[in-house]
Amino acid sequence: MGAAVPTSSPGPPGVPRFAHIVVVILENHAFSQVVDASDAPFISALAASGAVMTQSYAITHPSQPNYLALFSGSTQGLTDDSCPHSYTGSNLANALMAAGRSFVGYSDSLPSVGFTGCSSGPYARKHNPWVDFPALAAAVNQPMTAFPSNLGELPDVSFVVPNLDHDMHDGSINEGDQWLQTHLGGYAHWAAGHDSLLIVTADEDDDAHGNRIPTIFAGAHIRPGPSGTRTDHYGLLRTLLASFGVPAFGHAIDARPITGIWSS
Repeated sequence: MGAAVPTSSPGPPGVPRFAHIVVVILENHAFSQVVDASDAPFISALAASGAVMTQSYAITHPSQPNYLALFSGSTQGLTDDSCPHSYTGSNLANALMAAGRSFVGYSDSLPSVGFTGCSSGPYARKHNPWVDFPALAAAVNQPMTAFPSNLGELPDVSFVVPNLDHDMHDGSINEGDQWLQTHLGGYAHWAAGHDSLLIVTADEDDDAHGNRIPTIFAGAHIRPGPSGTRTDHYGLLRTLLASFGVPAFGHAIDARPITGIWSS
């Protein structure tokens, strides 16, 4: 079980209140391998029109502790990709729901709603942190096929996790880029006019670039261009919470929300 983590009062102002935020998590690629890469034209276009964090870092290696850090404000003491695990305590989903907000995680190739198995084809539970918190309702854990075609029906915050073939883990950068364009290109276009935000980031680098990862913000209220403000998964979590005025928890308490990239 994960240890209980403290909470704080809501963070400082400065992050816009969005109608919807979608966070996409890619795998095992450094900033320099993805941003402005010739084989990632869709991500490069997002970077050209959005805000690019040039000093964004993962917390650790390997993958699973980083997903937990972004979702629960803690690696939960995990140092590997073993499965299954079960944790209690604060996390993004229950924090949002306690504030009257909503969260859903959409996993590519998840075989059924609420599935708790460790793998199924190219789906891997190690990349799905919300399933490790059994107090959350099964409805939080959805397959990507449930991502709504009516984008106004999205929850307040969504996490989207491509499968191992589409997240650049087993497949190529170009395959991952094409999957993003196919499944989230429409949302990226829609978000700018509907007070919403798309965030593309990665769990970790390739273990060769100091764990510096891509993190791109595209959509409404964005001031385009690079930002050299240092941040990490805890800072991104704090930013998500701050947008909805939700108290921070875990290591997000000591992290600063990302500011300086917003147009209003």
